[in-house]
Amino acid sequence: MTRLDHYFEKLMGKRVLVLGVGVSNRPLVRLLLHYGIDTVCCDKTPRSKLDPEVLELERLGAKLHLGDDYLENIDGDVAFRTPGLHPDKPEILALRARGAKITSEMEAFFEVCPCPITAVTGSDGKTTTTTLIYELYKAAGFRVWVGGNIGTPLLDKADAMQPGDKVVLELSSFQLMYFPYSAHVAVLTNLAPNHLDIHKDMAEYVAAKENLYLHQGPDDTLIVNMDNEITNGFSDKACGRLLKFSRLGVPENGVYLQDGVIYRKTGEQVEEIMPQSEILLPGIHNVENYMAAILAVGDEVSDGTIRQVARSFGGVEHRIELVRVKDGVRFYNDSIASSPSRTIAGLRSFSEQVILIAGGYDKHIPYDVLGPEIVEHVKLLIVTGDTGPKIRAVTEAAPGYEPGKPAILSIDDFYEAVRRAAALAKPGDVVLLSPASAAFDKFKNFMVRGREFKKTVMEL
Repeated sequence: MTRLDHYFEKLMGKRVLVLGVGVSNRPLVRLLLHYGIDTVCCDKTPRSKLDPEVLELERLGAKLHLGDDYLENIDGDVAFRTPGLHPDKPEILALRARGAKITSEMEAFFEVCPCPITAVTGSDGKTTTTTLIYELYKAAGFRVWVGGNIGTPLLDKADAMQPGDKVVLELSSFQLMYFPYSAHVAVLTNLAPNHLDIHKDMAEYVAAKENLYLHQGPDDTLIVNMDNEITNGFSDKACGRLLKFSRLGVPENGVYLQDGVIYRKTGEQVEEIMPQSEILLPGIHNVENYMAAILAVGDEVSDGTIRQVARSFGGVEHRIELVRVKDGVRFYNDSIASSPSRTIAGLRSFSEQVILIAGGYDKHIPYDVLGPEIVEHVKLLIVTGDTGPKIRAVTEAAPGYEPGKPAILSIDDFYEAVRRAAALAKPGDVVLLSPASAAFDKFKNFMVRGREFKKTVMEL
């Protein structure tokens, strides 16, 4: 009997709720139905707007509880919570009080996964760092599985995994809330205020992230950004091996950047890995992502392979992605930038001042730090969406701001903002979509926003 069989056999005879039927939970529902488990899928989407895959799950035997009141009058023995559903919602607390076990698809995967898990979390850089670890392992000849918040559920693939395989996960704060497991290798890229529209406060956000390592054992590894005050502060809580990466200092054990060269330090021993210039991805934040990934793969990937990947890996969609060069103007899609710190990293990736398109859904996070960076790095600021007025205000209030430096336009229509940026750009300019905000005011998610930006740019 496999671990997957054992896990689902324990659920037989129980009433199981699946709270949220998005992409990550659909393979879970199929598995529950395959094992003959009584399954109720609860989702706020009305029946008229359900996609065919959910209706197929109903034909296979799932019961559907839909609409705005999808959490009312529900009862069961086990409830699988979708990541975006806060575990302290009154309906969830009531379920728990009645004796239901509250879990998640990702918790189930940690229980059944037969091979070591490397997991990445943080406010910025999660996806790129996760992808880099995957690319490094793959280039070294390992069989690698990548998933989690990066978009691919892995629970239904666990039976195909072997103990010698590698699993690399990106995990969000929503996935990590009350999470009872930790990764064998836990990577904390950085932490800054984010998702405060969902989390009660910054303390809850940080506490969720810490679950990535707090349940580790003495043989596990914690990797933190030494330059970030919050992640470096986790050092004293490390349960196993502690490694750090830094571009500003030299860690006792870890990887660091000095005079344009990346070094590895183990106690008193120092060895050169590669010049920073060999990294194809633009921006100092991507140097940090590489340093984190280098530590994560350890001695299982040679420095030669690391250099090979650095010289060839062109990046992940929506992350300072070069869309097009038209009439001497470069257009970049950085739609993933849903926080000020992410946009700051994007702005610092260019040597010239840019035309910046910013603004979107309001996550109720502070924008003050963004103003001075815009004044320094932006020649024309076009603000749009719900947070457009906030971004304009912090720019105009920033030290050194003068009217016209940068010029600021407020254009609510996203597509018109892109077209106006293109019309005002001159040869040699950079037009950068880096919103510092989530996409939900106008788009389903940052990926749809990024693709609409690219479509609009290609239609110019």
